Amino acid sequence: LTVLNAGRRYLKAEDLSGKVFVTSGLGGMSGAQAKAAVIAGCVGIIAEVDEAALLKRHKQGWLMEISNNLNHCIARLREARKNKIALSLGYHGNVVDLWERLVYELDTTGELLVDLGSDQTSCHNPFNGGYYPVQLGFEEGKQLLSSNPGKFRTLVQESLKRHVAAINKLADKGMFFWDYGNAFLLEAQRAGADVAKKGANKTEFRYPSYVQHIMG
Repeated sequence: LTVLNAGRRYLKAEDLSGKVFVTSGLGGMSGAQAKAAVIAGCVGIIAEVDEAALLKRHKQGWLMEISNNLNHCIARLREARKNKIALSLGYHGNVVDLWERLVYELDTTGELLVDLGSDQTSCHNPFNGGYYPVQLGFEEGKQLLSSNPGKFRTLVQESLKRHVAAINKLADKGMFFWDYGNAFLLEAQRAGADVAKKGANKTEFRYPSYVQHIMG
């Protein structure tokens, strides 16, 4: 319902075939995102750092494909988008790398390859394993979290700033992004990312919450 209503509200579209939804998280609550994309008929690219979560969703049949190669992900995205094929593709990697690759595609080809975007990393608990920084692999991140939580925190905040910078570039070109109620925008703001709504008070963000804007 979230994906369908986002399409209706932001894209003015009842039919989401050929539309691309990019997000992150295939764990507990976020695992349904892949299945939702296919039910809605769009192309869903979902990043996840933990291979166990990807394999679980694939085994369930909720996730159609898995890849750890961004070139392959972009090629599959283009193919499914062109042919209007419903697809759920799990990218085994950090979502920041995925967002930055989509910015690179925009900068080099002029193509905006994503229509809808969100995030379901566990940003209510970002410094204790809920969000892994792009600068490190998953296992490296776990080791650093254990050995030097202060350094881990710094890397998470740097990662959040990169995360938002990429989303902002794509949103400026017409992608519609929303917060999934996971404290993503709140933690990004605390990290110093540019998420404030221009001309509003500091508690208002430039992107909406799905509760207010989409489900409501």
